[in-house]
Amino acid sequence: MADITFKRKLYQRLLDWKRNRSGRTAVLVEGARRVGKSTLVEAFAKQEYRSYILVDFSKASTETFNLFNDISDLNYVFLRLQLIYNVRLYERESVIIFDEVQLQPLARQAIKHLVADGRYDYIETGSLLSIKKNVRNIVIPSEETKLRMNPMDYEEFRWAMGDTVTVPLLQKAFADRLPLKEAHRKLMRDFRLYMLVGGMPQAVSEYLETNNLSSVDVVKREILDLYFSDFHRIDPSGRVSMMFEAVPAELNRNSSRYRVSNAVKDARNDRMSEYLADLVSSMTVNISYNVSDPNIGLSQSKDMDSYKLFIADTGLFITLAFRDKAFTDNIIYQQLLSDKLATNLRYVYENVVAQMLRASGNELYYHTFPTDSGKHNYEIDFLLARHNKICPVEVKSSGYKAHASLDIFCDKFSSRILDKYLIYSKDLAKEQGLTCLPFYMTQFI
Repeated sequence: MADITFKRKLYQRLLDWKRNRSGRTAVLVEGARRVGKSTLVEAFAKQEYRSYILVDFSKASTETFNLFNDISDLNYVFLRLQLIYNVRLYERESVIIFDEVQLQPLARQAIKHLVADGRYDYIETGSLLSIKKNVRNIVIPSEETKLRMNPMDYEEFRWAMGDTVTVPLLQKAFADRLPLKEAHRKLMRDFRLYMLVGGMPQAVSEYLETNNLSSVDVVKREILDLYFSDFHRIDPSGRVSMMFEAVPAELNRNSSRYRVSNAVKDARNDRMSEYLADLVSSMTVNISYNVSDPNIGLSQSKDMDSYKLFIADTGLFITLAFRDKAFTDNIIYQQLLSDKLATNLRYVYENVVAQMLRASGNELYYHTFPTDSGKHNYEIDFLLARHNKICPVEVKSSGYKAHASLDIFCDKFSSRILDKYLIYSKDLAKEQGLTCLPFYMTQFI
């Protein structure tokens, strides 16, 4: 597979950190495995510094590991690093990268003293960084600027396809509330390709190299296998793996919340919060909490026991949903490619909306409330806080003949509503104060 370095938006945030913090903090890039952290930070180091040392703790020597057992003499530590990696460091012009730093917790603990020393900049990358077993015996440094790295968002995906024009034009159309008309069909076809390939750099690279979705599916299965291997290491009981694997099925049930008991039959309630924390910490899922009071300050009324889980990358979601079947039997691939995704597969679109909202910096919340009969619940798929108001969002897989939940919610909480959105597969439209957006405009809300 070709080694491609993709343009990522986090590069600019790293540049802002370097310019504004001037060595007063290290930067910690967090993200799921294979999301592109290592590639990005090394490209940044090459471009923005006179020299750099990349300490990859997944393959570092015993000598390198042992350097952090005693950092009382930093002159010696820096000398040994330069000799081991055959790189000269220059004061205030060089950066040291600790890649997969969770594998050597003492290196992360050393950040406090390294930053105080002030000679060089420091970048850390890692996965599962908040898992307790990786940090229980160290002092977590406060001298860290944390940056979250998500799978490639839709604009980054278009950049990878060689397209720098479409998304800015879509943003202008969104701002002016202009329908796309004849262009909409192609735009949706392009967006469905993003859903199928996903935003994991390896999968995108494979698509560019082969133009073959079957080959892309193999890459995504390999990434999923890696995740399951990671889950097994942090939880040999297999419960975290079961929770992750059950995400598509739980969304497909169209229930008002994720039910752990459906995923883990012998679940012990006193441990499930710990398993959930491990899963969320892996950044392989996005979590959305049910809020009891849909108002500004959504986090203040979230129900910690009522939540939904989404896979962080929709490309992986599609492969996971039919992981037990061969590529050619994957009904989601077939229906997405032909633009005939069945209504009962709405959960695929709900997952991609969650991914796009999260990539735009939003925490995820939803709200349920009973119907007049009390036998069922209305549900608002997503709630976003904007200024001193909220924006309810409903997701439809195709048309919009009915959006009763959204209408009743907006009547009930009319004084709290700024804008209301319906996200669907058709062209942009406005009707009675409701903005209907095609999926590819989700990122602009």
